Amino acid sequence: MSLITTPTSEMGLAAADFRLPGTDGKQYSRDAVRGPHGLLLMFICNHCPYVRAIRKRLVTDCRDVLAAGIGVAAINSNDAGAYPEDSFARMVDTARDWDLSFPYLHDASQQVARAYGAVCTPDFFGYDSELKLRYRGRLDAAHMGEREPSMSRELVAAMQEIARSGRTGITQVPSMGCSIKWKD
Repeated sequence: MSLITTPTSEMGLAAADFRLPGTDGKQYSRDAVRGPHGLLLMFICNHCPYVRAIRKRLVTDCRDVLAAGIGVAAINSNDAGAYPEDSFARMVDTARDWDLSFPYLHDASQQVARAYGAVCTPDFFGYDSELKLRYRGRLDAAHMGEREPSMSRELVAAMQEIARSGRTGITQVPSMGCSIKWKD
């Protein structure tokens, strides 16, 4: 397991379009998952210990982001041939078991991850209502531990501010996790 941190991204970059299958049997595009106030895309997978450690917080926090009028979707771009736990069939199980309130999408070609510049799981990209990048950072400071009551819900706070004003003043600390498992 190699630890990767996300690079700094140029704020204002447009969200790339995509069309990916979801674990619910539907196809989703960027515009199908966006909300009236923006879009949160996150690159996750089933097997990553960093993603598994934040699962409960992620599910709760994404419900609050959705409530702010921000669309949410998760994308798994890992090589399922080399990492069978990240197969589409296992994604279906994960979406059900984790009670995801947002689409969980499969990027088998890895083209979407490359278009966004995703490097690790989890990797968060927050967009405003015009689909311009306004946040690329972590979920919160707890990383793999429990979030203490005194800790800020950084991603939620940033996305709520983006929903209200179209931008955020929240400090953007890089996310860290396992590298995306690229195909050869």
